[in-house]
Amino acid sequence: MHVLAFRHAPLEGLGSIATALERVGQASWPVPLADTAGLILMGGPMSANDDPPWVPHELAAIREAVHRGIPVLGVCLGAQLIARALGARVYRNAEKEIGWSPLHWTEAAAADPLFRGFSDPETVFQWHAETFDLPPGAEYLAYSGACRHQAFRVGGNVYGMQFHLEVTPQIVEDWLRQGAACGDRREATAPIDPYAHASRLAEVAAVVFDRWCGLLH
Repeated sequence: MHVLAFRHAPLEGLGSIATALERVGQASWPVPLADTAGLILMGGPMSANDDPPWVPHELAAIREAVHRGIPVLGVCLGAQLIARALGARVYRNAEKEIGWSPLHWTEAAAADPLFRGFSDPETVFQWHAETFDLPPGAEYLAYSGACRHQAFRVGGNVYGMQFHLEVTPQIVEDWLRQGAACGDRREATAPIDPYAHASRLAEVAAVVFDRWCGLLH
């Protein structure tokens, strides 16, 4: 079985998600949705409200995956696309979040299959200018001081995460050096050390992505 991953920019690799897939013997591959065990949607510099030719096809793929019961994971732009595909609004956040920031969990996260058992707060990496409303029926899972909607679950296996849990220090360095896929590093409010919280982030990412891989069938 394979997992279908949508990458929207060269710098938006799977990072620690790929490592989790390798641990369970899954691979990311461009195969028909009906033949996939899961769907992953990564970040990118564009808006989920943009309408290049690929957007309607990707939104349709999300809806089909949800209809088929295929596990879905969206990161940053990917989470916004899931929200839009399921009928929620995507719009400009009050401020851009760029760099490391504390992430807080809702009460629902304490029993969530992916996010249960973590400290509050956990420091995660952010790089986004837009946010989203929760899709109808979604479980609200996480928030930050600058952005209310940071994570949600629809049903038992569809997850959207605004934050970048997948990044490694090397990915962050690439973003800073090349002008990150999700925005302009000059808009960061403080200098960004790619290694500042990388060790703990990797621990949390391994648990979360291994748990998501456990949903694959």
